[in-house]
Amino acid sequence: MNDVGGRLKPAGFTRIFRALGTSARGLAGAFREEAAFRQELALALVVIPLGLWLGRNGIERALLVAPMFLVLVVELINSAIEATVDRIGLERHTLSGLAKDIGSAAVLLSLLMLAVVWLLVLWR
Repeated sequence: MNDVGGRLKPAGFTRIFRALGTSARGLAGAFREEAAFRQELALALVVIPLGLWLGRNGIERALLVAPMFLVLVVELINSAIEATVDRIGLERHTLSGLAKDIGSAAVLLSLLMLAVVWLLVLWR
C-alpha cells in the first residue's frame, strides 16, 4: 500500500485486481444504463469479425478493428461525462449542455473515422 495524500492506496497485484473489478463494473453499468453503448456494442459484434475476415494481412485487420474499439472507448468517456454533469445538477445550464454536446461530437467523429478507415482499406 502506498500513502497518497493521507490515504492508503493499494499497489501491485492488489491494485490490478481492484482496477479490473472497477472496470468490469463500469462496463456493466454502461451496458445496463446506456442505449448508445449497447447499440455500438452490437455494431462491434458485426464490425470486428468482419474486419478480421476482410483484412488481407495483420495491418489491414488492425486498421479495420481498432477504430471500432475507439468508438466504444469514446462512448464510455461520453457516458461518464453525461453522468457527471447529471450528478452535478439536472437544471439546464449552457456549460452542461456544451459538455454533453462536445462528448456527443467526439462519438460522431470516432464513428466517422471508423467509416473512413473502412473505405480507405477496403477500396481496392
